[in-house]
Amino acid sequence: MKKIVFVCLGNICRSPMAEFVMKSLTDDYEIESRATSSWEHGNPIHKGTQAIFKNHGVDYDSSKTSLQISKRDFEYFDYILGMDESNVSDLRQMCPQSLKHKIHPFAAESVPDPWYTGDFEETYDRVLTGCRDWLARLENEINDGKY
Repeated sequence: MKKIVFVCLGNICRSPMAEFVMKSLTDDYEIESRATSSWEHGNPIHKGTQAIFKNHGVDYDSSKTSLQISKRDFEYFDYILGMDESNVSDLRQMCPQSLKHKIHPFAAESVPDPWYTGDFEETYDRVLTGCRDWLARLENEINDGKY
């Protein structure tokens, strides 16, 4: 089973949103989320993200707390998806050279951080689209024998 980790700055808004949206779409992959920073370490999912989950009927683990990505995570996960350009850049600086091929942008356009924008609905829309796009990409890789 391929393993995917979504990564944003604090792991309380975008990356847990992507984690649980993706889990709602498939159970074919191991899916988790992390932070590039330790700023929110141990804090729960943001109340705005929790409200999105409730509004859209997305099941989530209410005991999930923020975790910073670790060296073990870079080794363990097959796909490390940064939610914006800054996250991807930070991941590339943190990651061992031999594992940088695992790092990818989550979407063609960065997903805005609702911590700053306050627009959790826009973030949800972009996360849902991005998760669907990644599922299609993974399915294509399976069909093309790359997986």
